[in-house]
Amino acid sequence: MIQDRFFSRYILSVVTITFATFCCFAPLGNLNAQVQTPSRADILRGEYGPLRANNDLLYYHLDIRVDPVEKSLKGKNTIRFRMLKEATQIQLDLYEHLAIDKIVWQGKDLMYKREMNAVFIEFPESLPNASEQQIEFFYSGKPKSQGRFGGIAFQTDPAGRPWITTACEGEGSSFWWPSKDQWRDEVESMDISIAVPNDLMDVSNGRFINKVDLRDGYTQWNYRVNYPINSYNVSINVGKYTQFGEKLGDLTMDYYCLPEDLERARNQFAQTRPMMEAFLHYFGEYPFVKDGYKLIQVPYTGMEHQSAVTYGNGFRNGYGGRDWTGVGVSPKFDFIIIHESGHEWFGNAVSAADVSDMWVQEGWTTYLECLYVEKIFGYDDALRYTNGYQAKVANSSPIITERGLHQTPHQDMYFKGALFLHTLRNVMNDDAKWWSLVRETYDTFKYKNILTEEMIELFNKRFGSDLTPIFNQYLRHKSLPKLELNFDESKKEVAYRWVADEADFAMPVRVGSRDAWQTITPTREWQTMATTLSKNQFEVATDLYYIQVTKSPVSQ
Repeated sequence: MIQDRFFSRYILSVVTITFATFCCFAPLGNLNAQVQTPSRADILRGEYGPLRANNDLLYYHLDIRVDPVEKSLKGKNTIRFRMLKEATQIQLDLYEHLAIDKIVWQGKDLMYKREMNAVFIEFPESLPNASEQQIEFFYSGKPKSQGRFGGIAFQTDPAGRPWITTACEGEGSSFWWPSKDQWRDEVESMDISIAVPNDLMDVSNGRFINKVDLRDGYTQWNYRVNYPINSYNVSINVGKYTQFGEKLGDLTMDYYCLPEDLERARNQFAQTRPMMEAFLHYFGEYPFVKDGYKLIQVPYTGMEHQSAVTYGNGFRNGYGGRDWTGVGVSPKFDFIIIHESGHEWFGNAVSAADVSDMWVQEGWTTYLECLYVEKIFGYDDALRYTNGYQAKVANSSPIITERGLHQTPHQDMYFKGALFLHTLRNVMNDDAKWWSLVRETYDTFKYKNILTEEMIELFNKRFGSDLTPIFNQYLRHKSLPKLELNFDESKKEVAYRWVADEADFAMPVRVGSRDAWQTITPTREWQTMATTLSKNQFEVATDLYYIQVTKSPVSQ
């Protein structure tokens, strides 16, 4: 399902990037990065090329059998799509360590070609523009776990029972099932059918429909996803789970844990309800109310799988028991519950169209942690928590990376992204308007896949000024804006300017004394203001704006 207005602009950028790969042009959207030649695998995975762009996903039905003994998968994905251009080929994806058994269209086996993890499917006749098509993609094999969370991991729980989980944002959905493995296009709905041994349960995305005894030692667990979903969010969680739950209005909230951890889960997961109420305060209705909310214990730290959030924080507050931002606030709550659930709003409902814009998901969700703290613990704690993230920022590379390549941006997208949004709140300097804009951002882009340019357009309208240089400075350059202050105490004045990469960078900032702030709007040109404060007395509100500041006396 492709919905955004920037589609044609994006396709042009992909063509430009592909050309730049061979002509050594500077990468698009990464103004400080060194030119490097991407691998063929990077391009195949990341480029929204013509054989992806010629069709629009409508529906998946993933129907597989999971064998814990053989550590194998076997089944099919039924894929329905609409042609956006007449063509005889499309591109799907499946890692080369998994076998393609057959691909069927209208009862006919289709020809296909594999290149690394890409699958180019040939149809025997041209598929007309606007026609709806459906194929069945049969596959099997033994996935090889890799990456931070394994992609798919066949493990055992502490009691020795099978425990099989997926987490593949980095590796991609095609690591364990055939799909259109990219970020721009999502199905409108999905069915998930997972067959597992009778003594185990599968918990997946969407609303639980039923379980069916297959009478061969396996039970099929069936779920329906009623909303758009990106492919890496599709998940299976197979184990000896026990379930408990509650309701918040019409929203079902179900919790899954190992039987031995039931009491610990009941105690720790009690944080979920006030967390949900806090986010409902800012954004209104939970975005996937038809599917419900699930929180599922897993053997890794956690992941934002849509309507099936996974949790592995050891039933401890903070992040693995640590004070995550180092200012004494995060021990008050369970970081994984709050952060991963926050992705339901930014990441799952509002999604980046390209991995290069991943800050839309991670920067915003990190900022949602700060909003949660403000709602539950108050503004002062939120201010300390937010600024605690400054110590985690490297400022070593831009947040937005090269478009059309699957390369995960630097982790600054989390921390610097949140601090940038905190800065914008104080640039606006009107909380009523800011909270309205936060809500409008969510409402405008809900169930859409967006690029940063679309968010800038909305913010420019609501701020009534062009914020593009400010967005670019924080997101497309590695360096923070630096406020230079030169003091001439004999004249009782201070000269000021921004040192920034963006030529038109002009951002207001509060200066002077905390009991009587003055707002100035420096540019890259020197300006002066009168002040009775000495260099040491003159302050800048660096807890409200993520910036650098230098002070010096006027040169004699």
